[in-house]
Amino acid sequence: MHQNGTRPNILEFSRESLAGVMAGLGEPKFRAGQLHRWLYSQQAISFASMSSIGAGLREKLSAAYEIRMPALLRSESDRQACDHDAEASTVKYLLRMPDGELVESVLIPSGERLTACVSSQSGCPLQCSFCATGQMGFSRNLHAFEMIGQAHALHHEALQRPGGRLTNIVFMGMGEPLLNLDNVFEAVSTLTNMDYRFGISEKRVTISTVGLIPGIERIADSGLRTKLAVSLHSADQQQREQLMPVTRQYPLDELGKAINGYNRKTGLPVTFVYMLLDRVNDSPEDAGKLARFARRFLCKINLIDYNPIVNFQFRPAYDDTRNAFVRQLLDAGLQVTVRKSQGAAINAACGQLATRPDPYGANPQ
Repeated sequence: MHQNGTRPNILEFSRESLAGVMAGLGEPKFRAGQLHRWLYSQQAISFASMSSIGAGLREKLSAAYEIRMPALLRSESDRQACDHDAEASTVKYLLRMPDGELVESVLIPSGERLTACVSSQSGCPLQCSFCATGQMGFSRNLHAFEMIGQAHALHHEALQRPGGRLTNIVFMGMGEPLLNLDNVFEAVSTLTNMDYRFGISEKRVTISTVGLIPGIERIADSGLRTKLAVSLHSADQQQREQLMPVTRQYPLDELGKAINGYNRKTGLPVTFVYMLLDRVNDSPEDAGKLARFARRFLCKINLIDYNPIVNFQFRPAYDDTRNAFVRQLLDAGLQVTVRKSQGAAINAACGQLATRPDPYGANPQ
């Protein structure tokens, strides 16, 4: 029994540990695979509905365990900012985890793509100076099923759009994925199982990090073919530490070695995410440092706008400054993409996710 007297949530068990559950019930290990398929391919909400599992086992499971999934509470769209175009609108969702923790996820359209931005933690412990999530504090790591549940919920929402289907998943929501890598790996393994009803290619999954070197090395050794995005934001170590204090532990020289190792072992490029901040990291000197750092790697650079947050003393770079920054990187022979910020009108853009007790004007019930 759990502390509140309820039966344990079967979803908290990894696929591997489900074999132990079956052994504890006196059942053969292969039943674990059947149960996992029912939970994550069929997305069953009760043991009674698992028709390919014998009645005796269904009864034992029902007596010992429950199925408690994340609940989608409400959503907020920036449709008005998109001239009321529902297909072009970004939508932020508030989900309640089974223990009551609140998490935000975002559905982001971009041309032919429809991306689920998934959170890996409730809050974040890193306290990056420009990020609302870090300022709300840290509650806990999310279980794999809670990340999978976000993706499934947003997939079902995507299906409501004309021709809509989730095409990409990014672990870029609340939290630092590499501080919860075991659960992220478990979630990715399930979400990319192409034998399941919802299966998405690994190459359409991106894992984001501020540059935690041990996690980057684990991903490089994992055999995963997912994409890796590193939030760089400065190629000057001192300035980077001011923006992201945790990077004191992971200096640029050491980060560079880890990225070289990732390139070598996977053959895949790294995406450097660089948020342009007015008079902080947007000067020609900053662009030169970024160019010298990035030219060492198989990589591309995504430049993104800063999304204003109440009480934060940053501003986005001016258009002329941004254009000059881009030209300097292109002249250095780098691949550069300027990402249009989406969802800022509803606090759903990069760095803006932060659940509050009253996030949408009414306390969730």
